[in-house]
Amino acid sequence: MNWQNLVYALTQVAHNFGAVAVVAGPLYPLISRQTKHKRRILWLTLLGWVAQITSGTLFGLVSLYFYSQLPDIHGISIVALTVKIVCAIMALVLIALSLHARDSYADRRALITWQALAMLAIVALTAAAFLRWYS
Repeated sequence: MNWQNLVYALTQVAHNFGAVAVVAGPLYPLISRQTKHKRRILWLTLLGWVAQITSGTLFGLVSLYFYSQLPDIHGISIVALTVKIVCAIMALVLIALSLHARDSYADRRALITWQALAMLAIVALTAAAFLRWYS
């Protein structure tokens, strides 16, 4: 058994499920107009971003462990990776602020939060395609 392929595949599974959560989390209240369970959806979205960050880091560590070097990326790939990192950090901050809000945050602010989180997820996943294609 090739352990590198197994570890990489399991990391990809975590990354894929994280991607689903970061996109579906904010889109659900936007599309369904459901106002219940805002905090639960925020927590799910937070877990998705944590999975994205953790598994993304693990991709590099797998290469470092098995090849003794980080993946050789340059140009567009570095820009795409930077975009993904910035989106993840912004999403974490936005979610933390929203979870910290005691008023369950007002409807207008909630709408803006869901829209921003959806946009960050879409931009990050688009950047992921460029990262994969150009690396």
